[in-house]
Amino acid sequence: MIEVLKNIPARTEKPREKGLTMVMDKGLSLREAEDFLSTNSSLTDILKLGFGTSLLTNNVKEKIKLYQSENLLVYAGGTLFEAFIVRDQFDDYCKTLDKLGISMIEVSDGSMDLNHDLKCEYIHKLSKNYKVVSEVGSKNENVEVKKNDWIKWMKSELQAGSWKVIAEGREGGNVGVFNQDGVIKLDLIFDIIQEIPIQDIIWESPKKIQQVWFINKFGANVNLGNISPNEVIPLEALRLGLRGDTFENYL
Repeated sequence: MIEVLKNIPARTEKPREKGLTMVMDKGLSLREAEDFLSTNSSLTDILKLGFGTSLLTNNVKEKIKLYQSENLLVYAGGTLFEAFIVRDQFDDYCKTLDKLGISMIEVSDGSMDLNHDLKCEYIHKLSKNYKVVSEVGSKNENVEVKKNDWIKWMKSELQAGSWKVIAEGREGGNVGVFNQDGVIKLDLIFDIIQEIPIQDIIWESPKKIQQVWFINKFGANVNLGNISPNEVIPLEALRLGLRGDTFENYL
């Protein structure tokens, strides 16, 4: 029905390389996942099983298969990777993902100290058998990553084999590329996109005000992540100028 309106921005078609919407599942039941897909599958590209929830959720293998049957890319949050790595259980991590039927992996170091060269080695090794995304930025609000490190690490992780790099924002939208109160670090973001192609970055942006800013600045086909399952259609309305916050973008 959207075709009846003039001047609606063209959205990329699935499978997308840009304009991605990454949804965060923090423990939906199988029935809730079915309900989610009934209204949101065409608008969702990536499904992240948040942090370590994939080890705790009942019927998780069935839920993963369900998501994959709708052509969603599914991966376990980077915190799970870190939980195995900090315990020196890399092989067990790979076996766990294989048992779950997951073919996409997030490599991150937001909760632990991980030498960046070693992080890139993990990315390179894993990218031979999995689709890899990697995350830059700390989950610790007291850790400030320097601008040059953001850029250098994103570049090296893409070169190591990451499909996309994720700019840390956490599910609260209050770390990484945001201040503790959720305000966007404008200078940091503009410096990053001078060096890194914006289509290679997924911006974690759980808050509406953050989503609005990215869409207003970079258009309907910016990659956004950590979207709540019940916010997918509202986000798409923002992308297309069908909410007040972006209403005048395409008139």
